[in-house]
Amino acid sequence: MSAATKARRRTAARVTVLSLISLPWVVLPLWLLLVNSAKPLDEASLLQLGLPKTWALWDNYATVIDQGNYLQALLNSLLVVVPTIAVVVVLAAMAAWAYARSRSMTAKLAYNVTVLSIVLPPAILPTIYELQTLQLDGTRLGYFLVMAGTRMGTVVFLATGFIKTVPRDLEEAASIDGAGRVQIFVRIIFPLVVPVLLVGSVILIISTWNEFFFAQFLLHGSDTATLPLALFQFASASADQAVLNWNLIFAHVVLTSLPIVLVYLFVQRRIIPGLSAGALKG
Repeated sequence: MSAATKARRRTAARVTVLSLISLPWVVLPLWLLLVNSAKPLDEASLLQLGLPKTWALWDNYATVIDQGNYLQALLNSLLVVVPTIAVVVVLAAMAAWAYARSRSMTAKLAYNVTVLSIVLPPAILPTIYELQTLQLDGTRLGYFLVMAGTRMGTVVFLATGFIKTVPRDLEEAASIDGAGRVQIFVRIIFPLVVPVLLVGSVILIISTWNEFFFAQFLLHGSDTATLPLALFQFASASADQAVLNWNLIFAHVVLTSLPIVLVYLFVQRRIIPGLSAGALKG
């Protein structure tokens, strides 16, 4: 048996095993979510996997968009996620370059404190007090500042390790040619670190888009609610009734997750090739 045949069989075996593992934990819950979002209330309440006997797909999704504060919550999520990604990516790349090139104990201490934010969540009460002092409590701006600050450590950690592999000769050659620090960062460091920043951005998008804990405490009312918070408010209003509107809740979950799925489909083919290209450049 040739080596190519053995490699193909190993690949097929891995795919089969992963497919069998994903079936009960990914495929079935996803199917349950999608199929019940298209059923009327009496069928969706049974939480079964069968196709709808009576289709209510359009009515369910139209009701969620009309009564579930979906469009406003979608706008609020975008107004938080997009600036967070932009600010964190740029500032984290700058900080990572400084940390990777500095040999001082102060820079190492600052790096460790920054990275420590990955495992130590910020205290909610001091955060609320600080936002109240700045008169930003309950605003999208205050929530954005918290998201940007708490997510900085992840991207700094990824980018610092990558920049350490970049030869200093590139920067020294550019400096000899008369390039300043800003030019070196913009023309050399940032393009090289883009693959890692892309991966960090995907992590940021998922964590920021799905953030519920901070949103519940830092955003007040439906006007500033993000999609996860709007989903919670919609489900809570349904829970006050005698019967949960499972069909509408499932439809809201689908619409809340849809932007993340679209981002994943757009980005997933670019992550691994981008990392490979960045590694070769480094």
